[in-house]
Amino acid sequence: MADRRARRRAIIMAAGRRHRPSGARAMPRHPRLRRLGHGLLVCVVTVIGMFIGVQLGGTTTQDIGPFRAQLSLAPSWTGDTSVEIPPLGSLELDSHDGPVHLRIGLESLDEARTRAFAAKSGNLEQISHDAVDQLSLGVRRLAMQTAGCGILGAMILVALVFRSRRETAAAGLVVIGVLASTGVAALVTFKPAAIQEPTYRGLLVNAPAIIGDARRITNRYEEYRAQLQKLVLNVSKLYGTISSLPVYEPDKSATKVLHISDMHLNPAAWGVVRSVADQFDIDIIVDTGDINDWGTEPEASYVNVIGDLKIPYLYVRGNHDSAVTAAAVARQPNAMVLDNTVVTVKGLTFAGIGDPRFTPDKSTDPTNEEQHKQVVASGDLLAAKIRASDKPVDVALVHDPVAAQEIAGLCPLVLAGHRHERAVSRLDARQPVAAPAPVPAASPSASASASPSASAAPKAPNERTLLMVEGSTGGAGLRGLESTKPLPLALSILYFDQERHLSAYDDIQVGGTGLTEVSLQRHIVSPDTKAPATLEPSAESSTSSSAPAPSPSS
Repeated sequence: MADRRARRRAIIMAAGRRHRPSGARAMPRHPRLRRLGHGLLVCVVTVIGMFIGVQLGGTTTQDIGPFRAQLSLAPSWTGDTSVEIPPLGSLELDSHDGPVHLRIGLESLDEARTRAFAAKSGNLEQISHDAVDQLSLGVRRLAMQTAGCGILGAMILVALVFRSRRETAAAGLVVIGVLASTGVAALVTFKPAAIQEPTYRGLLVNAPAIIGDARRITNRYEEYRAQLQKLVLNVSKLYGTISSLPVYEPDKSATKVLHISDMHLNPAAWGVVRSVADQFDIDIIVDTGDINDWGTEPEASYVNVIGDLKIPYLYVRGNHDSAVTAAAVARQPNAMVLDNTVVTVKGLTFAGIGDPRFTPDKSTDPTNEEQHKQVVASGDLLAAKIRASDKPVDVALVHDPVAAQEIAGLCPLVLAGHRHERAVSRLDARQPVAAPAPVPAASPSASASASPSASAAPKAPNERTLLMVEGSTGGAGLRGLESTKPLPLALSILYFDQERHLSAYDDIQVGGTGLTEVSLQRHIVSPDTKAPATLEPSAESSTSSSAPAPSPSS
């Protein structure tokens, strides 16, 4: 029995010895597989560390003229460059095909630096010459910073994972090779002509329809840029024109209301509004609509400046303003959105209603009967609200002057906009509203006759209402660059006495593109117990060229 077990054990051992050589030949493969797997793992950790470093350090800021721009690089299969211009949208440029995407975001306009550029002659012109060099400097600094962060991130992560100098050094060499090949690919595929054929995103999708032929606009903007310094300096001189207007001196108890309208997303207009509000010590700002162009969510940030004004801000929605726009205005701490609403601010009672239409595609048509009925119906609603008010309404606010006719006789003053043309007229109750005649800026006698019905006897006390239609405070936005003589920036200051009567108003115009004059014309409103108030222009500062009348379908 014992012999049998011994023979069986000997057979098994012999069989094992016969198969061992082939097993021994397979054993040397295992170290090579382990080394290959180890190398792949090092590469994976290296790439992860490089990505982390690029994400953390692949962003920088660069001053481009008065602008602060943020530049960043990110891995991409398609390459390209995007230029983001909040709140308008972005431009996508097919600039290169390398595996990296360049993003340029214009974040803010530095007011102090802008003033410094305007202080010396020639600085504004120099901005355009230096912009390309400043952008190139920022891109080069970004590339070096991104490369350094990518190398550092890869080496740190590999050192933490493997704790080996050899693997750490190898990771650095791998990243240098990857970044060098990326840079070469971007340079070889770089296409300078791509800037002439951008792809528009966001609101800028509508840019061709808004601004027309880009080359023509560019040429005219060059003319404007050459005069920009004079424009900025003239805005700062607005307060000095008071000394040339000795006929009317409002007392300290006067309530000063700044009337603006049709900003149309022009960021430059806020500087003019703030300058006038500060220098004339404005009590209330009234905005009769079209603060945006398309009423979209990206435009909402445009109205954030309202909160910085620190002045009560009354607003009615225009036909270019959506519910999103109105909500953005309502979020400002000093703003009130009037929509068939009556409020009292600084002793004056205002009633206002928004435009019932929403036509961001500029499809309003004064001959469209359905649209006309909608606007008239909104005037009826506001008229009913005024009749039901516990307090007499001093000022009514509408966007389209067509709605004002239904309010005639119910309050002494109606403010409107929409037409991008400054005009003052008198409304008789129960008569259809006509297109108001513009108030000429050059001749006092002409201004006195701007309202041909002003001398007619009223049917009854308070049966006639003064209608004041503001021009475009934003120069009609980007569309202001289209016409041969662009629209000036227009706004008005209304002076109310202690009895809440309008005693005078100032018409202010800041020249549009190519026009650098700032004019301020003062009008006296003389009350007459037997006739409606007469409008008497008293004096004016420097005059500017008149802008052409816009299409009524604003």
